[in-house]
Amino acid sequence: MSGRTVVGRDGRAKAYRPLPPSERAGAMEAGIAAYERGDFFAAHELLEPAWMGSDDPTERSLHQGLIKLAAAYVHAVRGNPLGVAKNLEGARAHLVDAAADADQIPAAPIPSPVRLDLQALIARIDERRRRLAIDPTDATIDPPSLTRSVR
Repeated sequence: MSGRTVVGRDGRAKAYRPLPPSERAGAMEAGIAAYERGDFFAAHELLEPAWMGSDDPTERSLHQGLIKLAAAYVHAVRGNPLGVAKNLEGARAHLVDAAADADQIPAAPIPSPVRLDLQALIARIDERRRRLAIDPTDATIDPPSLTRSVR
């Protein structure tokens, strides 16, 4: 593997800038915190180093799914329902890939008692997508919460 790209699940080369697990965990927690306070643009930006910093396909899918989820709500804030729909579709695909390896995976790339409930998140994304199918002009800002469970 080169130091600049990693092959994604789709077989395409993706950006890769190795980042130690503790820094990826910090980026993940900062991104989640920004998302939870409604700063979706910051969440997107803060999660990118975690995504690009790992060569693990499951971890990358988790990060990229959360990045797409945050991007969907950047579009909602801007009143762009088509952008919401496209990014929710991408978020769902990545999160389904991540969840395929386990129902819940760590909310950080290092051992942590806090985990995200991906099945619940995917269900909330599906509900929002159903609403957009009924009304494609709906740019409501109603982001799904990132449900955590403690183990």
